[in-house]
Amino acid sequence: MSSDGATPPDGADDHHVHLADGIDHQVAMVMDLNKCIGCQTCTVACKTNWTEGGGRDYMYWNNVETKPGKGYPKNWEQKGGGFESREQAHDEAHGKYNGGDLPAQEEYGRAWEFNHNAVMFEGSDEPLRPKGNDPEWGPNWDEDQGAGEFPNSYYFYLPRICNHCTHPSCVEACPRKAIYKRQEDGIVLIDQERCRGYRYCVEGCPYKKVYYNAATKTSEKCIFCYPRIKGDGPDDEVRPPSCAADCPPQLRLVGFLDDQQGPIHKLVNEWGVALRLHPEYRTEPNVYYIPPFAPPQHSEDGESVDADRIPRDYLEELFGDRVHEALDTIEKERDKVRRGGSSELMDMLTSKNPAKQYRLEVFDNA
Repeated sequence: MSSDGATPPDGADDHHVHLADGIDHQVAMVMDLNKCIGCQTCTVACKTNWTEGGGRDYMYWNNVETKPGKGYPKNWEQKGGGFESREQAHDEAHGKYNGGDLPAQEEYGRAWEFNHNAVMFEGSDEPLRPKGNDPEWGPNWDEDQGAGEFPNSYYFYLPRICNHCTHPSCVEACPRKAIYKRQEDGIVLIDQERCRGYRYCVEGCPYKKVYYNAATKTSEKCIFCYPRIKGDGPDDEVRPPSCAADCPPQLRLVGFLDDQQGPIHKLVNEWGVALRLHPEYRTEPNVYYIPPFAPPQHSEDGESVDADRIPRDYLEELFGDRVHEALDTIEKERDKVRRGGSSELMDMLTSKNPAKQYRLEVFDNA
């Protein structure tokens, strides 16, 4: 039972997530998709901190894509990777690498050079556009397109970073053992001294969140801003990752999965409303999502009808069959608040207190 008397749904214990072997604590993130406005501030924050120039122009360690959509890189969900079965993930030293496709450069979209000088400083009447031939693909190419027919078209935004998986297939794929999980927090990193740029990690990651740097001939990826969460800044202050801290609607919660007093543990393990993206990939991501709600569908006369605008079967394709239980639980708790009651779940999802959103200090569950 929660502190306000509300009881998580029956079967919540069945959702309990365990840590990888040899990991002391697992840092994790929960993103509430009902808050994302697609502003890309998180993307810009990550880009300016970590991937400006030096062979990184095409890299977006954090990106926000529109769903339904082809994503970044193009059609990443059809590229493969991950593990063949959960049994292998436990019986064969945490996984058997199932190689996927290596995305082509065109599927990321080449870095565009815009006609800024002509438009901004030379008085040209031409629109701001990439120079040379029109590009055929790039990040956010299908932004806001979505699916469905008017008046019941729909879309939502999906922010993505490296999932810092419990059983990362990029680790299993690397013959150099250059990729590893940090013992203290479970963050997945690439040892740049050991990496030789074979790119098996890029093939092996089913989320395609590992990138190859052609300038350095090594692979690179999101590091969960570990210097920030370690307090390695000039003021020694512990801070959440830049993508979380700079997000205008504050849709991300960050903490340790095994911190039983924190919102991450409660949303994932107790309430069961924070879900993994494509759990069938078997890598057990440590980035979770609160599935999106939407207004109901409308008839041709503009009247609301009892039908989900975002089809439940599509959400199940993304988040697995637990999405139905999660949405039903959230709706039940929202209704309780509408009727004047209190809800620990809604308090966690609507809190604007950074101390509750980001619990990154050392904790003791004893």
